[in-house]
Amino acid sequence: MRKLITIALASLLLANTAFAATCAEKAMDKHGKPLKGAAKTAFIKKCEKNATPAPSACEVKAMGKNGKPLKGAAKTAFMKKCEADAKK
Repeated sequence: MRKLITIALASLLLANTAFAATCAEKAMDKHGKPLKGAAKTAFIKKCEKNATPAPSACEVKAMGKNGKPLKGAAKTAFMKKCEADAKK
């Protein structure tokens, strides 16, 4: 079960990366022609800003012994320790 959750979260990370690529692909005007110059830059910037950020490696690991995601104080404590360990 834990492997399945890890695989699902990893695929979300890849999907978010792919989403950034689709912002450039979505940069079309109302007539279906690709945007150019400043209009394209503004569109991509807005698109990427509205995209949901990918979960960090610590968020992916924040699972309890039963395989369910941690919540509340347990998650906060785990995240704090995981991020501190990651900086070392």
